[in-house]
Amino acid sequence: MPVNLSAPNPQDLFPVAGVELGIAMAGVRKANRRDLTVVTLAEGSTVAGVFTRNRFCAAPVQICRQHLAAGLGTRAILVNTGNANAGTGDDGLARAFSTCIALAQHLNIAPEQVLPFSTGVIMESLPNDRIEAGLPAALADLAADHWGQAAEAIMTTDTVPKAASKQVQIGGRPVTLSGISKGAGMIRPNMATMLGFIATDAVIAPELAQALVRDAADQSFNRITIDGDTSTNDSFLLIATNQAGHAPITQVDSGDGKVFRDALVAVAQQLAQAIVRDGEGATKFIAVQVDGGQTEDECRQVAYAIAHSPLVKTAFFASDPNLGRILAAVGYAGIDDLDQTKIDLFLDEVHVVQHGGRLASYREEDGQRVMKQSEITVRIGLHRGAASTTVWTCDLSYDYVKINADYRS
Repeated sequence: MPVNLSAPNPQDLFPVAGVELGIAMAGVRKANRRDLTVVTLAEGSTVAGVFTRNRFCAAPVQICRQHLAAGLGTRAILVNTGNANAGTGDDGLARAFSTCIALAQHLNIAPEQVLPFSTGVIMESLPNDRIEAGLPAALADLAADHWGQAAEAIMTTDTVPKAASKQVQIGGRPVTLSGISKGAGMIRPNMATMLGFIATDAVIAPELAQALVRDAADQSFNRITIDGDTSTNDSFLLIATNQAGHAPITQVDSGDGKVFRDALVAVAQQLAQAIVRDGEGATKFIAVQVDGGQTEDECRQVAYAIAHSPLVKTAFFASDPNLGRILAAVGYAGIDDLDQTKIDLFLDEVHVVQHGGRLASYREEDGQRVMKQSEITVRIGLHRGAASTTVWTCDLSYDYVKINADYRS
């Protein structure tokens, strides 16, 4: 069961002017399940993305990068689940591009104006013939209010669909942001086995889009981890259809720029945290906050050392306040001149460690009370500077092993 996460109410997901979504059953891996999504974008839309840093990246990631670099403008997005089309060599590239050609022919656009995305099992040939055969049904299903159905169609081991919407005022005009994501395992930053798409009708200067999507990723999807594995297929797109009717946002630090940036980060964080809440086998949602670092990077090092540790994560699953494991992770995080006599550790409001040692007033029953909660904040004080950061993770349970042992079954 996901941690305090339920399926979104479709009525809470706002249509975005210039975006339509269509879903179909193509039988990519299993029959009778929605596994194919087509998203069409109005002409003049701006699209920017960030992708996995795994050097063994999947064929669709390679093609997306090429198509975005071509500069022809993106008019359609094609997503399949059930097959990652990774580890498939030149044949995988050819099959992915074939799906772009097929969709482009239906829409009377160039193949380079299609961005393909795949998620699922690695090192199996993409059944592009099934995907191409499913395109007419997906196109016939196109509608502006199909965000909820699309969130369901891109799932793999997810147990609930993930979607979010927000509306703000910019230049006196209502602006909508709606997004979907998927992911439950093989999740680590840079990025993870996740797909994320956020669309908005805001009018964004094209030169700002890449900076906005990278910043949003750094504040959200690059702050989550489930198991420390970086996938081959991770992708996060920002789509701006430029149809809201306000003056273009040309600077992030302008008044309108800050309003939009804050809304974008809020939606991205909601989608990212939903991935952690739905982590494979997760029973706890854990925020790891590190304060008092010299730089945000070293705070992030410490946070991820804690969040990636199997010993820490299994202790949380067992509700066992074996908190020396957290201190050990702080110590091996890679800060060579760390002064252990300055370290503080809190579990929620419970002060556990002060000046690097167990606080005299700390009682284990207080630590266990917090550890039994479904949502927990671990807070570390380094007392080295003014920087801080937070990452989100989950516990590691028996079910995580079962899910991944049976993944291809």
